[in-house]
Amino acid sequence: MLKSKFGKRFESFSNTIGLFFSKLGIPPNGWTLLTLVFAVPGFLALYKLNLLLGFIFFFISGCIDLIDGSVARATKTTTNFGAFLDGVVDRYVEFLLYLGLWFYIKDLPEFLFSNTVWVFLLLFGALMPSFIRAYAHHRGVVVNPKELEEMGGLLERSERLDLLYLGMLSGFFSSQYIVYAVALVAVLCHLTSLQRILHVLGKQ
Repeated sequence: MLKSKFGKRFESFSNTIGLFFSKLGIPPNGWTLLTLVFAVPGFLALYKLNLLLGFIFFFISGCIDLIDGSVARATKTTTNFGAFLDGVVDRYVEFLLYLGLWFYIKDLPEFLFSNTVWVFLLLFGALMPSFIRAYAHHRGVVVNPKELEEMGGLLERSERLDLLYLGMLSGFFSSQYIVYAVALVAVLCHLTSLQRILHVLGKQ
């Protein structure tokens, strides 16, 4: 949502990043795989209840995620396979983050529901917006690429990760804030799914 709202500014920033990091000689797919390389120790840190290291590794992974596509565009090496790999690796990185957060918050005081329920709601809610878009296209309900992009919603991947990172930062003051962040993002994910479903229904 934010990326689409500030499209031109983001594109200019992305181009600057791409030109800078392309000088390191690492191909775009290499940058994509690096996001997973940092996410794995991030998960292990959260599994060991080390919030500081977990945050650092996942934050670095998130920063690298901004680089791969930017480098591909700057070097004019964008490919369908690169986009495919990026999407697949993104899902693994997200899963590692959610699983790590579950280990970290599962024994903390509950907020309305058990913390395990919130993590499952978050995991399913994070998957559904992309599924709705892809399935609407697969079934021929929405076929125009521009319309697919306009499906948008309250929370796309970058925004939900940003909110979770903020929750992890606030967790340095009280771990309970991470529970609240997980619950908030879970709810917003499902509201995003509802928005996209209504968008598809509006095309009928």
